Amino acid sequence: MTMHHFRISVILTSLLYALGLASQDPNDVTVLIKEAARANNESLLWGPYKPNLYFGVRPRISNSLAAGLMWAKTDDYGTVQSNFRHTCEQNEGMAGYGWDEYDIRKGGRQTIHDAGNSLDLTIDFVKIPDGRYGGNWGFRVKGVPRADGAPDQPTTMVFYTTLEGLGQLGVDMDTIPGPALDGNLKLNGFTPDLGPFQIEVTEGPETNEYFAHGHPSYDEKPLGKGIVSSTTMAPHQLWQAKGIMFLNMKKEVEAGIEQWGSGNAPPPAQLFTIKPSPGDGNVHMVQKVFTGPFEFDVLFSSGSASKPMTSETISEQIKHASLSFSERFKQVLSPRAPFTSAEYLRFSKAMLSNLIGGIGFFHGDALVDRSDSPAYDEENEGFWEETAEARAAAQPVLEGPMDLFTCVPSRPFFPRGFLWDEGFHLLPVMEYDSDLALEIIKSWFHLMDEDGWIAREQILGLEARSKVPPEFTVQYPHYANPPTLFMALEAFMDKVKTNQSHQTESLDSADVAESLRSATVRNPELADAYLRSFYPLMKRHYYWFRQTQQGDIKSYDREAFSTKEGYRWRGRSVQHILTSGIDDYLVPSRPTPGELHVDLISWMGMMSRTLRRIATALGEEEDAEKFAQHENAITRNIDDLHWDEAAQTFCDATIDEFEESVHVCHKGYISIFPFLTGMLAPDSPRLKATLDLIGNPEELWSDYGIRSLSKKDKYYGTEENYWRSPIWVPINYLILTNLHATATASGPHQEQARKLYSELRKNLVENVFREWKKTGFAWEQYNPETGVGQRTQHFTGWTSMVVSIMAMPDLPESAQARHDEL
Repeated sequence: MTMHHFRISVILTSLLYALGLASQDPNDVTVLIKEAARANNESLLWGPYKPNLYFGVRPRISNSLAAGLMWAKTDDYGTVQSNFRHTCEQNEGMAGYGWDEYDIRKGGRQTIHDAGNSLDLTIDFVKIPDGRYGGNWGFRVKGVPRADGAPDQPTTMVFYTTLEGLGQLGVDMDTIPGPALDGNLKLNGFTPDLGPFQIEVTEGPETNEYFAHGHPSYDEKPLGKGIVSSTTMAPHQLWQAKGIMFLNMKKEVEAGIEQWGSGNAPPPAQLFTIKPSPGDGNVHMVQKVFTGPFEFDVLFSSGSASKPMTSETISEQIKHASLSFSERFKQVLSPRAPFTSAEYLRFSKAMLSNLIGGIGFFHGDALVDRSDSPAYDEENEGFWEETAEARAAAQPVLEGPMDLFTCVPSRPFFPRGFLWDEGFHLLPVMEYDSDLALEIIKSWFHLMDEDGWIAREQILGLEARSKVPPEFTVQYPHYANPPTLFMALEAFMDKVKTNQSHQTESLDSADVAESLRSATVRNPELADAYLRSFYPLMKRHYYWFRQTQQGDIKSYDREAFSTKEGYRWRGRSVQHILTSGIDDYLVPSRPTPGELHVDLISWMGMMSRTLRRIATALGEEEDAEKFAQHENAITRNIDDLHWDEAAQTFCDATIDEFEESVHVCHKGYISIFPFLTGMLAPDSPRLKATLDLIGNPEELWSDYGIRSLSKKDKYYGTEENYWRSPIWVPINYLILTNLHATATASGPHQEQARKLYSELRKNLVENVFREWKKTGFAWEQYNPETGVGQRTQHFTGWTSMVVSIMAMPDLPESAQARHDEL
């Protein structure tokens, strides 16, 4: 261990001592690794890890405590029920919502512009490490009527908390003087995993105006400063908080109407309330009905903390969290020219914050088809019909329960884990908080079965399945998905290498969160340990691909450097290859067992390169040599099997009616995949044609980004038009990454790559930013003719990669290029 590395180890261990998590000799690397993992888990234990909700908090513990918010404007009988907000939904009258600033280890601010309820909400969430069990946390809710709302409009806010599993939770009855609250409410609880704790719901500042009126019903059921309802429900029902609330409220509404009659009914803000029933239970709801602007806090205090959470602490930590986030963001992801204005900085911060604020912890069982039908080998003519019949006849089983800690593509539409998306998600996360990214990768790898399969879509438990059509809930152990986690681990290796070349950097032990964000990158022993823990799983996953997605080279007299390195996605239908991630992109119109897919062999090349690099770093020389051979053979076979000289592009291969191997060429994302995955060297004879295709306005180039399919293709914009023209940010990110690599490496195409890079980066960022300003949302994809955001809104998963794109270096025109142009 060098003096520099030893010093970092000592600083890290001192940090662990400060957290009360270390008790061993700092020279013991094994202990250091374990203690660092414990410190990391403590820092990440609590968070808004229910991203399917507008706001929902839980720990990274299964069957535990959870909390959330619901609200509605209650001035109209006809709209009260439909106006209640809880789960994130598309087209629910939102003018935009999401995290303006968010750091997973400290907290941040979410703003919700609820146009349908004429309400702007601000939610500040903060965490305080103290004691065990992740310390204390709390959040402040502020509501202000929008300009088109009445200044004194009534708004009902419902805070709820549930407890699943072992433990107890009940109202502190000393805080309930009568049927309604007159001050702060306290709940006391205990679980084996959290120890004793207290939750306090404050009455808020004196400026709060609580709803009151002259109807005689108020004398019988005064709302005061809140109503508390406690009940017990079956554990599998606890996620349905809105339904539980309506069930409670329905009886009160019916009783009120029966008592007073429809002609003299109480105002809706009084009528649509829960029944006061404070006590013990596993569901507790606190309803507050305000008029005009309002504010209140929810405070969680761990019994292990040295002091309780207070409103004063929240006020202090809101400022501290914002300052800390801004400083960290400036250091690692600050936008570069030409995106240096304050507007772009705010946009970039929001996009990263929504990506990290969309991280969730999921627990539950999954539906898996383990029938292993021979049809799933897809080796016969008409195989897609056989596989459809096999899927229809299969009896999927529930496996698990399992846990997953992951980003999500879209909180309203895809609030679950997607393997294809996750590697892209983790690239900006890796820059901001490398140890967080590694924690997520570890969680995904723990889902791997003994064969090396990871389900491409993680639909864990009833709550997750409620958002998915039944026909898409079953997962199949022979279905793959692009291995983008390898891409994220390659980025991690680059960070470690860069850090080792800047050994003057040191950990700031005064800032716990800052130290934990980069502990692994800065500490060679930790980096080595993580790679060693991932390496066998990566190999297993890689060899699962080689076995299950193998293509047929020998049977069709294909001439290639290797008879083994050809690959075919399983899960093909006439219209789709969902497993490829590029669902409806043009594939050979007649599916055959003789297909070979250029995107999949390119992914395999990236996987072999990543494994070679890791094996070399770990001193696994035999493995490194083997993966180098695979990488070379794949590189050669990409040319031999997929380059079409006449079309001057890479193409999928299939067989014709005479069982002769032929190319099927549809210029677009698929045909540039060898470039996207870094499999084309700067001096490749195929590079010029690839760059020409990218830059041709009649093919892929548009003023808003690179199209998914060539304008000249007869299928351009047809049928579903999902990947048949639209612009996708993650693929454009890969294009930009490799244009930058080409522009900065010695080779004959530097200037062409530089020009494409600079123009594409500007076009793409400006368009995503323009649509965000106009609509309040990031979008799943963008129209190549107009730049308009389309399909799923609030797509703050991989569209957030625009943050990394803005942080890429500007490449000004060289003096030689300017001279040549003149």
